[in-house]
Amino acid sequence: MAAQPVKKMGLLAASSLVVANMVGTGLFLLPSSMAGVGSISLLGWIAAAIGASALGLVFAHLGMVEPQAGGPYAYARDHLGPFAAFQTNFLYWGANVIGNVAIAVSVTGYLAVFFPVLKSPWFANASTAGIIWLFIWLNTRGANVVGHFTTISTMAGILPIAFVGLLGWFWFRADVFQAGWNPGGLSTFDAIDRSVSIALWAFLGVESAAVSAGVIENPKRNVPLATVIGLVVSTVIYIACCTVMMGLLPNDALRVSGAPFADAARVMLGNWAAIVISLAAILKAAGALVGWILIVAQSAQAAAQDGMFATTFAVTNRYGMPTRNLVITGVLMSLLLVLTTSPDIATQFATITNATVVLMALPYIYSVVAMWRLNRTLGLTSARRNFLVVVGLLACAYCVGVVLGQSAELNRKALVVLLVSTPLFALVKMQAVLKPRIRQPRVRHDA
Repeated sequence: MAAQPVKKMGLLAASSLVVANMVGTGLFLLPSSMAGVGSISLLGWIAAAIGASALGLVFAHLGMVEPQAGGPYAYARDHLGPFAAFQTNFLYWGANVIGNVAIAVSVTGYLAVFFPVLKSPWFANASTAGIIWLFIWLNTRGANVVGHFTTISTMAGILPIAFVGLLGWFWFRADVFQAGWNPGGLSTFDAIDRSVSIALWAFLGVESAAVSAGVIENPKRNVPLATVIGLVVSTVIYIACCTVMMGLLPNDALRVSGAPFADAARVMLGNWAAIVISLAAILKAAGALVGWILIVAQSAQAAAQDGMFATTFAVTNRYGMPTRNLVITGVLMSLLLVLTTSPDIATQFATITNATVVLMALPYIYSVVAMWRLNRTLGLTSARRNFLVVVGLLACAYCVGVVLGQSAELNRKALVVLLVSTPLFALVKMQAVLKPRIRQPRVRHDA
């Protein structure tokens, strides 16, 4: 059967992909994680928004002057060399595989509003596994299908959730917000540092349009526009919604909530509102999961095409989607789901997201350095070049702060993963050298 023409995303679909990946990955359970710091985390949100804006400008600039399928990996490959490229892909791919499990967990958290049995860890895991494989399958149907799904889910999901962020202020109680200001008695600096670290999870996905440049129409125009539009929309939603919920729900209740938006809606208007918001959250998080599965596949596919990953990750079907790549990702996500089983969904979500943000810091820093090196070859004015240097420094400072805000134990584990990337790179290079020799005897010569 002849391959069908690959349909690409327009600006609306690309912007929806960015918003779907950012908001869907962070909004629905992140208020519970932030409640562990307290409502003082509002200061951290402000600092995180500045850092995320710097990252957004980095990827918007890269997408405008040099759109590349593969995003951070492609920029490290072209401007920092093969080892940095391999590390970037290894960490970026691994972090996003882990992070996708957290998104699927958040879908189950809101499904538990309708099916209380899902509050049991193993029933919850079974539900989450089914969700993972449903959207793995959807991704095999083509980028155009993913774009339509994320657009619909973004439109349907954001409006009701924005309703909580806007109208929730009529139920906002200053005494509840103040009572949960700093329950752990942290210093202001430590509280900001910790909440900034958690908040990076909310802003993961700012590079989504850059990573998916290969399946976006007119990428030089649409990638930077989609990045900026997605960042602005997502930041406003995050700060408004998380702040208002800390004045709606007592800190003790918010910390352990598996569906904080549903609980907030119940306080506002009763059980029927909780049901509506839960449905919206499920749809929105589902759109995010579909989009992030695409991002993971695109990153690994680009690396495999360059010999930096197993070649099976680059094999595509008639829709232009890397099917084997997607299936391997689904298997790994299912294994991680079992390994992170926790007594409640909020704890499982926090465990997964903390691991993800630490691994993402280095790929983001490499992207900044790649931008600086690329800019030296462009005819930029001195003022614009200096501005981008400052933007890059802010983005790097944000990434370093994220790592410092995590526990020492988690950072030690992340260091081990980073060290493992060195011998893995050597093996990949060895495979590339030996591959022609292995395949040579199989070559058939006609008489």
